[in-house]
Order: sequence, then structure tokens, then C-alpha cells
Amino acid sequence: MKIGIDSYCYHRLFGEVYPEQKSPDTLLTFESFLAGLEELNIEGVSLESCFIPDFGTGYLGAVKRKLDQLNLDRVYAWGHPDGLEGGRSEKAFDEMIAHIEHASLIGAPVMRVTGSSLLFRFEPHGPQLEKLSEMFKKAVKVAEAYNIKLAIENHIDYNADEILQLLKDVDSPYLGVNFDSGNFLRVMDDPVLAMEKLAPYVLATHIKDLRPVEGFPADKWCYFACVPTGRGLIENEKLHDILQKHDYQGFLAVEIDMLHPDYEGRELAVIRESLEELRRITHAKSSVK
Repeated sequence: MKIGIDSYCYHRLFGEVYPEQKSPDTLLTFESFLAGLEELNIEGVSLESCFIPDFGTGYLGAVKRKLDQLNLDRVYAWGHPDGLEGGRSEKAFDEMIAHIEHASLIGAPVMRVTGSSLLFRFEPHGPQLEKLSEMFKKAVKVAEAYNIKLAIENHIDYNADEILQLLKDVDSPYLGVNFDSGNFLRVMDDPVLAMEKLAPYVLATHIKDLRPVEGFPADKWCYFACVPTGRGLIENEKLHDILQKHDYQGFLAVEIDMLHPDYEGRELAVIRESLEELRRITHAKSSVK
């Protein structure tokens, strides 16, 4: 199985600094990020639209050529931070639709989308899912015209059963799942059980590994903070095995958001260690086959 990264790993270096974090000494440009991909020896990249500085056809065409040169599988990621706001934002819906063309321009067959966020997590989910179903029934028609599949992420909002309900309500091969392992844990849903339910629909992944932060309140979203893959609570080998069983064709994308205090300011080291662990898992499973 292929491995890669999501550009959100670099959010602090791009300038999106959480209140709990320190600002970097030097900001990373999107161009420098692209230039550094070759050194990671990866096979796929997910590009968060919030860090792309220019959506002109010329600029996105240049991004596509760079990714083609590196022979990288790719996902275009829209929806940070609040996505469709639980179905209440028509403005966000229009924005999402516009980004489908941007995904096409970089040659991405999959576009990660989010229906909500932790901001709306404690509001009633039933009305949200009903409205999101209506929105995605419209969106998949546009996505089909571009031959791009939308992949909804559990964005610290819905559990696996709720996402499954949404998929069944929309009932389209152009809507699947961006499976974020860590975010399921954050909504107290077992990531392995969630994967067993959703694996047939998974089009893309965010592979997070998390560990509790001592002294943080348990209801704080980053109580479960990121550590290198293999050093946290997530059973990554089991997730890999379930995806492999269902013939998953995408790549395993390392993603980092709030780093655990033990790794503060060490994004680059955590990325590399996480990639090495995914290489170990994928090579070991390949050898067994």
C-alpha cells in the first residue's frame, strides 16, 4: 500500500498557530513545501486548499506539473476549519463546489470535504445530517461532471454510524470517506470498529496517532494530541489490514495537527518517524502476502 502525507502536517510552519503552540522562527512557503516533497520518498500527497496561495489556472497547472514530475498520487483537501458548518452555510457550499474545479486542475481524482467541525459537535446531529444529505446530493452531480470523487472526513464531529447514514442517504459512488483515524478517537468512537464499518467507502486517509496530554481537560479537542505513528493509542496495523482486505486503492497519508508536548516544535522529525513506521507496516504485510 502506498504512503504519503497531508500538507496540514505543516500548519504551524505555514503560519496557522494554535493558542497552545509557539510560532515558528521562519514561515514555510507553499513553494518550499512542494520542493521538499521529493526528499520524503513518498508516493502520495494531500494538499490542503487553505495553504494554497493562488487558485488561478496557471498556478494550479504548475502545481500539477510538479506533482506529475514527482509521480505522486494526490488528494485535494477542502473544508478547514468548519466545512459546511453542519449544513447551515450556503456560502461554504458554493465555495466547496468552486473548489471541485481546482481539484481537477491539479489532477486530483479525490477531493476531501468536511461537513462540519467540533464547533458544531454538540448541536443536534439529526438536522445537520439531513441538510448535509441535501447538499451532497447536489454536490456529487458536479463532482461526477469532473470525474472527481468527494471524500467526507470525520472532522471531530460525527461518528462512523452517522457518516455511514450520510453515505447511504446520498447513495452515490461520487461520495465516499476520508478516514481520519485520530478524529474518531476524539469523538470516542473506536477507530478499528469505525474502519470495519466504513472501509468499503474509504477513498483517502489521514493517519494520526494520538496520546492523552496530562493536565489537559478531557473534553478539550486536543486532549488526544499527535505523536509519531506507532507511539500512540491507534492500532495502525489493524487499520491497514482492514483497508487491504477491501482493496483500498489510495495511500496512507500521515497527518499532524496539535503535537503532544513531548514533541513540541518537532513536526519534521514526527513526519519522518511516522512515514518510517508506515513503511514498516506496509512492507511487513507485503512480505506476508
